[in-house]
Amino acid sequence: QVQLVESGGGLVQTGGSLRLSCAASGRTFSGYAMGWFRQAPGKEREFLAAITWTAGTKNHADSVKGRFTISKDNAKNTVYLQMNSLKPEDTAVYYCAADSRFTIATMRDLVAWAYWGQGTQVTISS
Repeated sequence: QVQLVESGGGLVQTGGSLRLSCAASGRTFSGYAMGWFRQAPGKEREFLAAITWTAGTKNHADSVKGRFTISKDNAKNTVYLQMNSLKPEDTAVYYCAADSRFTIATMRDLVAWAYWGQGTQVTISS
């Protein structure tokens, strides 16, 4: 049973930084990809970034490229999302996701990800 547990959310001021963590457990993740998404109130869940577990290949959404960076620590089975220069519009619940069938063509599709964490709230004050 794959489990994903996000942490690191909180309240920060505009321009600040946060690093979110996603601790993965339940299996060996070789061959998997891990992703980060977010969902603001009244909006659809949005793809942010993905990383392949073995090769470490990264993809970032254009909307956050240059501000957000995905990374991983294989030894800790943890994926991170470093978020800099935060804006009020970054306020959302942030989710971690995992799947073994990762493709660049489908990485933005929610249905392409089999496993999800419970989310962590990020609030940016103006």
